[in-house]
Amino acid sequence: MASGNSVMEKLIDYVSRARTTALPPEVLTKTKHHILDTLAAMISGSTLKPGEMALRYAKLHSGGPKEAQVVASRMLLPVIPAAVVNGMLGHSDETDDSNGSAGFHPGCAVLPAALGMAERENLSGQDLVRAVALGYDIGSRTNKALGRDALRARSTLPFSIAGTMGAAAAAGCLAGLTTPDEYRFLFSYAAQQASGVMTYARDSEHIEKAFIFGGMPARNGLTAATMIQTGFTGVWDVLNGDNNFFLAFSDSTRPANPGLMVAELGSRYEMMLTNMKKYCVGFPVQTALEALLLAVAEHRFKAADVEAIETRITRSGAHTVNNREMPDINLQYLFAVALTDGGVSFAAAHDVERMNDPAIRALRSRITLIGDPEIPEGTHAAIVKVTLKGGRTVTQRLESFRGKADNPMSTDEVETKARDLIEPVMGARKTKKLIETVRDLEKVRKARDLRPLLSV
Repeated sequence: MASGNSVMEKLIDYVSRARTTALPPEVLTKTKHHILDTLAAMISGSTLKPGEMALRYAKLHSGGPKEAQVVASRMLLPVIPAAVVNGMLGHSDETDDSNGSAGFHPGCAVLPAALGMAERENLSGQDLVRAVALGYDIGSRTNKALGRDALRARSTLPFSIAGTMGAAAAAGCLAGLTTPDEYRFLFSYAAQQASGVMTYARDSEHIEKAFIFGGMPARNGLTAATMIQTGFTGVWDVLNGDNNFFLAFSDSTRPANPGLMVAELGSRYEMMLTNMKKYCVGFPVQTALEALLLAVAEHRFKAADVEAIETRITRSGAHTVNNREMPDINLQYLFAVALTDGGVSFAAAHDVERMNDPAIRALRSRITLIGDPEIPEGTHAAIVKVTLKGGRTVTQRLESFRGKADNPMSTDEVETKARDLIEPVMGARKTKKLIETVRDLEKVRKARDLRPLLSV
């Protein structure tokens, strides 16, 4: 296909070739890291209320064609409801990845769509990996073209906008589309479904949030792809002309920059700009928790030695994680657990009952969180000042966290985190096999071969 000059033509040219284009080795490795991390989030998410609700919803669709595996279950469902459920499992809490510069959680939206389509079409692990990397690229660039902060300022949810376009690209490249017009219609149907409002912070149980971050955009992308497979037609260029996609999500005060949607495709991979959480807690806690554990390791103090802790992070971060009702976004609780246990496991980060343990509550009462205006918004710096009994103080400042795109986790670290999330659900033997399989996913003949490793 000859490459044209418009945004749509460049987009089609890239997406249509993605399945047959090799990824650079470092991108391939990091893509597999994020696939494993997202699968681990899905599996662990099945034990939480949003995941339980998603699995209950799955049973409503058990009579249709058995096209795609529902993770952490024995169910095979039609591809679209399977993606809804898997997307919700992937964002059942704050375990999954995020692209900070684009402002969305790609894994929980893109992987369910790509995995479902790869199963439905009986494609390979290599096809799946390339589709996932593509979805991260297109989803992230969509938000960058529209302006992440501009979307938020208008109360438009950037997570679902980017997730929908990324999921459509991932599913579309696996769908066997053969003509430029089919790709044009794919993105038109995706654009029509792009939606979402910034009310998610009010969702204290994380159920609707799991849907709008993961399940809904995965559904939207697969809906677009399967409709085009069926022969649906649509608008020839939704990205250009009167009342187009970019105009719908921008205004004259903060105009969109359409060229950013295709900028540096094939040379700048958004996968390499995506963050992964070392700890299964909210992002504003990541750096502060790591700083505390570094201080403990260096100065060898224990919970009983601590008189008080003062922690400083950004104002917005402090607002998000200051004594919240959910354990995985409550900094004081997570610090108390880290001091008591020497670390924070997935189980501990989600133990609601333990928040009221007398010893934990006593420690929490000695921990203060301050939103510091001297720490610039958009950064991840944290200052942890520990006052020990006897008056000695220990201060640890950390500018960022392990797992951030510019400080990525190693394969061993990614697999250690995955093991903590997967083993309680799947058991040690199946967990080991799943990790080994994803490590060499590009060599797996059929994506369907993952099914026994993802079922319980």
